[in-house]
Amino acid sequence: MERRKVDILCVQETRWKGSKACSIGAGFKLFYYGVDSQRNGVGVVLKEEFVRNVLEGKRVSERVMGLKLEIEGVMLNVVSGYAPQVGCELGEKERFWSELDEVMESIPKGERVVIGPDFNGHVGERNTGDEEVMGKFGVKERNLEGQMVVDFAKRMDMAVVNTYFQKREEHRVTYKSGGRRTQVVLPDDWETTAEVIRETGRKVLGVSSGRRKEDKETWWWNEEVQDSIQRKTLAKKKWDMDRTEENRQEYKELQRRVKREVSKAKQKAYDELYTRLDTREGEKDLYRLGRQRDRDGKDVQQVRVIKDRDGRVLTSEESVQRRWKEYFEELKNEENEREKKSRKGELCGTESR
Repeated sequence: MERRKVDILCVQETRWKGSKACSIGAGFKLFYYGVDSQRNGVGVVLKEEFVRNVLEGKRVSERVMGLKLEIEGVMLNVVSGYAPQVGCELGEKERFWSELDEVMESIPKGERVVIGPDFNGHVGERNTGDEEVMGKFGVKERNLEGQMVVDFAKRMDMAVVNTYFQKREEHRVTYKSGGRRTQVVLPDDWETTAEVIRETGRKVLGVSSGRRKEDKETWWWNEEVQDSIQRKTLAKKKWDMDRTEENRQEYKELQRRVKREVSKAKQKAYDELYTRLDTREGEKDLYRLGRQRDRDGKDVQQVRVIKDRDGRVLTSEESVQRRWKEYFEELKNEENEREKKSRKGELCGTESR
């Protein structure tokens, strides 16, 4: 993600058991769901600066989950999906598509949706009868799993984007093994998408100086660790440019040195912390660590919005205040059970007289 400058990434086959979020280093946080540490599991990785934009997490199964983010007033739903492979039972495949439909139908109209899936299917080269959802530049013949992808696109009024672009086969095929070839069906291929984004960004936002903001350092970080990581980064670039055994060994040695420096820095920081725990200042440190750990495990960092009656997220201050007013008016005018029974008794008494 650092190398490709990716801020949001959907991942599959995470094989992490549990339903939570955790920091994974380098300024990224993983939101994940899985029930078996040996298979399946889905997740969404966010760059740290977008974590505070998370409004809601929806975990349906170990194959489908999504996050709702609010970015500059725009509601963005990111869905990670992992379809059963060829050879799995039909019931399992139908259950996956039903779960994905459930997530999509829960998203109010007008909000944006991005699906980052591994659909495990071939939509094929022909689009006769399906022109509204796909082009004719797919790969191989359509299989059952590919037909399910096309049917889903029709139900959701979406499109298999990269089948509309004619490219050489080596640019269309993204995975090749044992004579099998696979084409990523959603979204468009990286080069086309990246060029569109770059061109639009230049026109709308202009060009920055290129200086990158420094990532926040962890509390145990020190100069030795920082120096080791910088040396390792330079060695990696050197090896990428010239793949000699000497450069590889230099990079591997610096990797080991970074691990040693990190281990020493953590140990030193913890030793100092344990010494402070018996003091009043140490008590504050302990609470700080506890609060930070609790925040790191949550999807939503702070509640900044509420929903209207139809489940749409309200973000503007005016609409939020109006919804709270409606809610309290309904609350004040709603009869409780005691009032209902009392009124019913009065009516019965009047009828008996």
